[in-house]
Amino acid sequence: MAGSVMVPSVSIGLALCVLIFFALSLKPLEARGTFGRLAGKPPQRTASGGICASSVHIYGYKCEEHDVVTQDGYILNMQRIPEGRTGTGAGDGGKRQPVLIQHGILVDGMSWLLNPADQNLPLILADQGFEVWMGNTRGTRFSRRHKYLDPSQRAFWNWSWDELVSYDLPAMFDHIHGLTGQKIHYLGHSLGTLIGFASFSEKGLVDKVRSAAMLSPVAYLSHMTTVIGDIAAKSFLAEATSILGWAEFNPKSGLVGGFIKAICLKAGIDCYDLLSVITGKNCCLNASTIDLFLANEPQSTSTKNMIHLAQTVRVKELRKYNYGSSDHNIKYYGQAIPPAYNISAIPHDLPLFFSYGGLDSLADVKDVEFLLDQFKYHDIDKMNVQFVNDYAHADFIMGVTAKDVVYNQVATFFKRQA
Repeated sequence: MAGSVMVPSVSIGLALCVLIFFALSLKPLEARGTFGRLAGKPPQRTASGGICASSVHIYGYKCEEHDVVTQDGYILNMQRIPEGRTGTGAGDGGKRQPVLIQHGILVDGMSWLLNPADQNLPLILADQGFEVWMGNTRGTRFSRRHKYLDPSQRAFWNWSWDELVSYDLPAMFDHIHGLTGQKIHYLGHSLGTLIGFASFSEKGLVDKVRSAAMLSPVAYLSHMTTVIGDIAAKSFLAEATSILGWAEFNPKSGLVGGFIKAICLKAGIDCYDLLSVITGKNCCLNASTIDLFLANEPQSTSTKNMIHLAQTVRVKELRKYNYGSSDHNIKYYGQAIPPAYNISAIPHDLPLFFSYGGLDSLADVKDVEFLLDQFKYHDIDKMNVQFVNDYAHADFIMGVTAKDVVYNQVATFFKRQA
């Protein structure tokens, strides 16, 4: 949608004013950086030369970089891993089924490739006989391009996850479908599940999707137990950055980093362990993997996207972006209240796999159970639900046990949908 980013016309209040004061007066965490990376650590592998070169080729796999243009002009980077390391395992027909893997908020596709090769989901699926694609949504480091706009312009950041639903996922699906001629297995984590649910509920992609696997599924956030996320949403953190003129929400910047430190101080949180504070107490992360993660992430997103996510926390519903007044919503949607995404409208015969964790602070068990209730009329033989008692949010993408606990089950699920 064209135009400037608009902020809902709510009273920000004294708490936000205090938060802004602290954010502007405090320095970001210096010893370890805002997201806790230890100073003095040796240089870590980064994706400066592209994700294929840095994180796939080094393990002996083929990998291609692809660029995809959305209908609204964003140029998205994708990776294609056409086969496993040995080049075998395509199945009886010799034609590999495509899988699109979609990352969550504030990260990019490299977040799937931080462990040794035999523990990384994309490479595991490639070795299991699939053609693997990884998406990188607009605003992340290799998708900071547009046909006409530049990231330094506010207009470049005028989008929320509505646009990921309407433009990014369709562009990726169309590209893969056009090259393979096959329906696509979809796998999302966190925000990747949210935009998948929303897209499938709108019926735009259902003719191209074969099945969907949702890890740490996020749609309803009313029981989110991550303290910093809850405070950020209820303190209007994203709205504040927008008011101060920051269309890009960059957690590594001084302003946003200052906000985060101010929230930590307000809540008495140890900011040196922000990964656990945000995601929950992950059971199965390797220390070297965490450091590699912190060397590459977090990625930027739009402030408008963060506002939209905060709205989801506060209103406890899954609706399109709220422009802040009935008049503005009528202008964009033709109605005073933003339209809701009706997840129960997802076709009842679409094969679905859910995996969620008992210690996840973002995809809280109660919220996931409410989400699953939206599928009570789904074909029972098309629903597969896995609960991992000791997993938190990041275990699903970086856990050293994830291959045995989750990924092998995902591969088996996909193979059954052939």
